[in-house]
Amino acid sequence: MIETARLILRGWHEADKLAFLAMGNDPEVMRYLGPALSAADVDAAVARQNGFLERVGYCFWAVERRADGAFLGFCGLKPGAEGTPIAADVEVGWRFARAHWGQGYAREAAQASLDWGWEALDVAQIAAITTIDNVRSWGLMERLGMRRSWHEDFDHPTAIDRLKAHITYRIARPECATGAGLNQQ
Repeated sequence: MIETARLILRGWHEADKLAFLAMGNDPEVMRYLGPALSAADVDAAVARQNGFLERVGYCFWAVERRADGAFLGFCGLKPGAEGTPIAADVEVGWRFARAHWGQGYAREAAQASLDWGWEALDVAQIAAITTIDNVRSWGLMERLGMRRSWHEDFDHPTAIDRLKAHITYRIARPECATGAGLNQQ
């Protein structure tokens, strides 16, 4: 578990699934991600993330607001997707319910995830991918200090046609990765 001033990043619980399903059926949330999610999709995604957590010790963690325990979305690290330029890398990623956009939660959670990665993992860099049109996502990547890896633009092998064009961002390990302000439990 990772704690920040406002958030808890943790493994997934059964109780998260309903809020995740609602988020996955919001057309604005899914605009750059693909079709709406079914209950079976949500079950598979939660099982996949908890499987990563068990196998490698990290995943796209469920994000909970400390003040009230509300499920906000997810953020964290996972092994890069097969068939992409980041397949051999650690990927940082996030998705939040629309009601929680614009409040700094994604940046806070993503920075905590990166800090955790630098402390816990022996990797030289962390990568991220998004569709070329998802300006909010790649804008956050840039605010986190990530830089576009222009030569690694690609067509995502599992994306629907209108979302195939993807871009890659990377961030190198800081010279002094201390994880200041990170409370790991």
